[in-house]
Amino acid sequence: MAQAHAADFSVSLAKTPADLHAAQRLRYDVFVTELGGSGPLVDHDEKLERDHLDPFFEHLLLTDIRSDKVVGVYRLMRAEKAVEAGGFYSAAEYDLSPLLASGRNLLELGRSCLHPDYRGGVGMHVLWSALAQYVKANGVEILFGVASFHGTDMDRLAAPLSLLHERHLAPPELRVRALEKSFQSMNLLDEAQLDRKAAMRQIPSLIKAYLRLGGCVGEGAFVDHAFNTVDVCLIMDTTQINTRQARIYGATGA
Repeated sequence: MAQAHAADFSVSLAKTPADLHAAQRLRYDVFVTELGGSGPLVDHDEKLERDHLDPFFEHLLLTDIRSDKVVGVYRLMRAEKAVEAGGFYSAAEYDLSPLLASGRNLLELGRSCLHPDYRGGVGMHVLWSALAQYVKANGVEILFGVASFHGTDMDRLAAPLSLLHERHLAPPELRVRALEKSFQSMNLLDEAQLDRKAAMRQIPSLIKAYLRLGGCVGEGAFVDHAFNTVDVCLIMDTTQINTRQARIYGATGA
């Protein structure tokens, strides 16, 4: 495929059932076929990755206008929709009490993925730029959501999780905590044992991008056996985003 440029993409919120199906189909390809995830509402016949909260989320779609194919998705839940849904998605994995008690305008992010052909290119920057516009238009103050490491081998993940715990733990007033039913301490290695550069290379690119913007993580990881992942809760205060990095990534605060 020829190298894509920003002008080759459009970003919009899903408006029709066909839009939502396109998002769920891409999610199936990534989270089920590629990463081995599952769930009670996954439709293997139609190849749709879906859950009971999809109707309460807005779905941000990145479309390659050359092929008219959805190649990237983000789903977004505002606080008022979370009330209708009975809670945020992340509440199934983390105690969100610090965020809910903060009085800040919250936006939950989730199910972020790109088609493999578009990873490492300009597509994610275009999607993030559209997200930044959404954040600004809606006065969002705190972005949060779970992000995943593939697999559940804690020996393999000890170094990157320890680095997150040591260097990027959220301040106490925003520090959510993984639920005890599947709590995994991230404080797994002593500082003297930690090769920070090697550990950073193990951290998924999406998580690293949030960290560069000043994002932080909650206390503990959540082992999600259904999705074959170890999840961390990312939290980003939009008033604290690094201005220079915000310009680079197209995020709010620039």
